[in-house]
Amino acid sequence: MKKYLAIVQMQVINNIAYPGDFIGRSISIGIFLFIFAGLWKTTFTIAGTDVINGLTLANMLWYLMMAETIELGRPRINRVISEQVKNGEVAYILSKPYNFLLYHFSFGLGDSLMRIGMNILVGVGVTWLLAGPPPSLLGWLMALTTMVGAWVLHFCMMALIGLTAFVVEETNSFELIYQKAVFILGGMLLPLDMFPVWLQGIARALPFPYMMYAPARLFVKPEVDLFWQMLAGQWIWVAVLVFALAMAYRSGEKVLTVNGG
Repeated sequence: MKKYLAIVQMQVINNIAYPGDFIGRSISIGIFLFIFAGLWKTTFTIAGTDVINGLTLANMLWYLMMAETIELGRPRINRVISEQVKNGEVAYILSKPYNFLLYHFSFGLGDSLMRIGMNILVGVGVTWLLAGPPPSLLGWLMALTTMVGAWVLHFCMMALIGLTAFVVEETNSFELIYQKAVFILGGMLLPLDMFPVWLQGIARALPFPYMMYAPARLFVKPEVDLFWQMLAGQWIWVAVLVFALAMAYRSGEKVLTVNGG
């Protein structure tokens, strides 16, 4: 595992070497939170209530902070793989003595660690100003625990999309479809609690809520039963997607055409 840990370390160092880049990207979470704070304040005012489906305005803003942290910190491995296929670098990587998927897992982890850390710092500061102090310590513990599974699920999905580059090279359209699915069915823009019952049932049968809703919902309203339910769901889907990823990689290797001579 030393070689993969070295890749993680290398990517962390690369981010530290260019602090302006990842700090600038982290500032965007503050902008998003200010915009959503205005929208939700108006929504609660129009509704004439302090609680909507069990969530207060402060709950909603902290929920959005955690959801945005995950969204902005998720690995964009599909773009990396696509670019490597288009410029021929994939041949160089495949010839190295490490697993292609574990290489990208380590690369994405090193990149995400810095992004998520900065997003949390900026997001907590902005949300504290807008909504008061953060949730309880139990909420933090449940959210950070389920965030691990959420990140792995995001990686698996982005890697699956990235492997389509072995056939079609450009993966942006697939990423766009995936992103919208996470936004809607994953509870990015609205917690699943606010969905109609029939749509909640559909969403919970898919992997998307375990990528976004699980950490954000447990963050603002920690519940032991929900925690174990979400944790089990995450790792069941991880097992399914890892299997799909292995099959996709094995099939993709057979049809890959390397560019660049």
